[in-house]
Amino acid sequence: MRIRATVAAVSGALALSAFAAPAAQAEDAPKPDSLSAFAGQAPADEIVGDTKITNVVVNGGKAIVLGTTAAKTYTVSVTATDPSGIEDAYVDLWHGASAEEADNWLLPNEEAATCTASSATTSTCKLTITVDPQIDLYENSFAGTWKVTAAALGKDGDMIWKDAYKTHQVQRYAKLTVNASPEPVVKGKTITVTGKLSRANWETSAYAGYTKQPVKLQFRKAGTSTYTTVKTVTSSSTGDLKTTVTAASDGYWRYSFAGTSTTPAISAGGDYLDVR
Repeated sequence: MRIRATVAAVSGALALSAFAAPAAQAEDAPKPDSLSAFAGQAPADEIVGDTKITNVVVNGGKAIVLGTTAAKTYTVSVTATDPSGIEDAYVDLWHGASAEEADNWLLPNEEAATCTASSATTSTCKLTITVDPQIDLYENSFAGTWKVTAAALGKDGDMIWKDAYKTHQVQRYAKLTVNASPEPVVKGKTITVTGKLSRANWETSAYAGYTKQPVKLQFRKAGTSTYTTVKTVTSSSTGDLKTTVTAASDGYWRYSFAGTSTTPAISAGGDYLDVR
């Protein structure tokens, strides 16, 4: 086994802290009742026997997106198979170049997963991970791609542990506003559309402008359901957006941001403009 230090605060009954043990002692340790016992001292991509992981899902496949204050709890699941059946499974997320040098971890709340068998050999096991941006995401550099550890334990003691089974995005929540004026406006006259793109700053627990980002200005004519892109505007050094267009008909104006690896896509609610 390889030793790896973990420093994390985990809500619920389980609290795991960093620890180390000599390799020989780790080898002689009794077999754990659940895979959570390996959270601080884990095998490195270890496979014992014929247990296999067939799928891992974090938050239903959607990115983990956090604002500045509210903690959120996400469901993670492992589908695994073993001829003897599945006893337990485990998932955590870690950030860094390698598991040995990880600078942050998001650990499950439960000591053991809740496993539901779909057959005598296959089960899907669920856990939850609670993320508090003020405790767990204390640096903006944590936004982006995280690795997902996945493990499964067969009822016969066989197991599989993968340090980086897949990757998952952890992102900073974004806000986007829009205002079209003057209102009402005469057809053919120029209107000004302003707005602001901002996102969570985990280091200050406040929202700040997302600078130098391409944002689409879109229009939906009254009575229709589809927005059309009119032009692309780049956010300023403070995240502000401003452009002018010609008023042609009644309808809704909005800004739409496609997102980045660190920030999710977002569209402002349409601002209705009365053209006369």
